[in-house]
Amino acid sequence: MADIGVDIDPNVLFSLEDYVATITLNRPEKLNAVTPGMSVSLTRLAAFCNESSEVRVVILTAKGPKAFCCGSDIKELDSYQSPWAHRMKHDHCDAVAEINKPTICAINGYALGGGLELALCCDIRVATANALFGAPEIKLGWVGGGGMAVYLNKTIGASRASRMLYTGDPVDAETGYAWGIVDELFSSQEEMALAVKKLAITISERPPIAAQTAKLNMRAAVNMPLDQAVRYERDLRTICFYTDDAREGKTAFKEKRAPHFRGE
Repeated sequence: MADIGVDIDPNVLFSLEDYVATITLNRPEKLNAVTPGMSVSLTRLAAFCNESSEVRVVILTAKGPKAFCCGSDIKELDSYQSPWAHRMKHDHCDAVAEINKPTICAINGYALGGGLELALCCDIRVATANALFGAPEIKLGWVGGGGMAVYLNKTIGASRASRMLYTGDPVDAETGYAWGIVDELFSSQEEMALAVKKLAITISERPPIAAQTAKLNMRAAVNMPLDQAVRYERDLRTICFYTDDAREGKTAFKEKRAPHFRGE
């Protein structure tokens, strides 16, 4: 594990190589269900990725062929001493959503409940052909709390989101792909890992300020009214245009050489 200066739960792995950070859920025997300790670790790792200039893109994935994540460990939910303590718990979904670098989620198998929320918090999502996507909380008497309704509505539309939320029934990988939950399917976990690493390296080679700005731009496009989003995009372009990286990009283009971006 890369030295990030904080303690990390053994059920969460972290690596950093060539500007690509990889966060891996490592509890396959429990379908990578998230414990409170794992939640704290995900929050800490997200903060590290935000602060480190050595991180330009983040991959979120999991160990095991059966499940990416089946949400919170239900047995652990009884450990909260009060409803308020439950409400104020570390929300790792918020932390992942607030990562300021591009994020890629590689989904191997089930992404259910909080696991689906965690995936939806990422910018780009791909999956293996055995993936299953669902919001089963209603079957247990509650609803998601990590942004399930909001993210599903924005991703697949109100009608499809309502079907998933009201029934709690999952959809298979092909349906998830057709609806836009993921944008690519792979026949195996190994094939997916290679493709995701290639994509991450491609993104990491882009100027980091422009990449982070592109993420801000996408969030604005999703959340702002049209006229505000367009004005915001023009402001972002102006900021990027006068960075050292932009000058390097123009110079490299004129000199017909590969650019060297430093995030300045």
